[in-house]
Amino acid sequence: MDQYAFADPRTRYPRISPPVQQQEEPGLQQEMTPVPDLGEHGYRGTGRLTGRRALITGADSGIGAAVAIAFAREGADVTMSYLPEEEDDAAQIAALVEAAGRSVTRVPGDLTDPAYCRTLVDTAVHAMGGLDAVVNIAGKQRWVERLEDLDDALFEETYRTNVFAAFHVIKAAVPHLPPGSTIVNTASAEAYQPAPDRIDYASTKAAVNNLSKGLAQQLVERGIRVNVVAPGPTWTALQPSGGVDPETLPDFGASEAPIGRAAQPVEQAPAYVFLTSAESSFVVGATLNVNGGMPSP
Repeated sequence: MDQYAFADPRTRYPRISPPVQQQEEPGLQQEMTPVPDLGEHGYRGTGRLTGRRALITGADSGIGAAVAIAFAREGADVTMSYLPEEEDDAAQIAALVEAAGRSVTRVPGDLTDPAYCRTLVDTAVHAMGGLDAVVNIAGKQRWVERLEDLDDALFEETYRTNVFAAFHVIKAAVPHLPPGSTIVNTASAEAYQPAPDRIDYASTKAAVNNLSKGLAQQLVERGIRVNVVAPGPTWTALQPSGGVDPETLPDFGASEAPIGRAAQPVEQAPAYVFLTSAESSFVVGATLNVNGGMPSP
């Protein structure tokens, strides 16, 4: 559906009831049932990011892929970060970016490695001739019912993926960002309403939110805006690859969001476009909650 079409938000996208399914982490989007809607067939750009040069982490699938498609159709060149195991999904998204007439650079690697984060930024700057938009979306989420079963290594890796990686990417990128540049980080509704079986994930999202607000105050003095998107339940590869209890998948999102359904990734993309575009020039240190009505501060 064209994102500008008038429609009831409760039924604009289907209320999905995914069958119980499980993949090895990190999972492939093309093997999900149903396959998420990234806006491949419906997102229509209007030139809001013409000439921008964006680095997007987690751009192979889910929200990151929807953002990559939207940015390209809005006129931005894109550098994609993703894990090597996600190459099949990444290739499909890269083809859609190119079909929009924009350049795309693929840089597979592990964001938990600070050296890769620095290489990622350097590659993006070289390939696109500069950098003026950083979008951190890649994340790790695993459900663990009991605290005693939450492995120390898993807890640390979740923080390295969700918090440390954003820090390393931003730190490497800032020297290249001219005034007018933007950074958009990704928190979650779980920063405010943590799921008891995802305490490591939820706490990282609260940390991302806080980190972003501190960075926003520091970097606005250089003309760089930092903001946050906090999605609610959204159907992505995180869920069938260990992100939630697989037995709960048939009801995913239906009870959490007052709108009565989970979001599709395409519904998250416009928030990132807005916060990256010049029309949000007076928006600094804000968290845009795209969560279907879940109460948030």
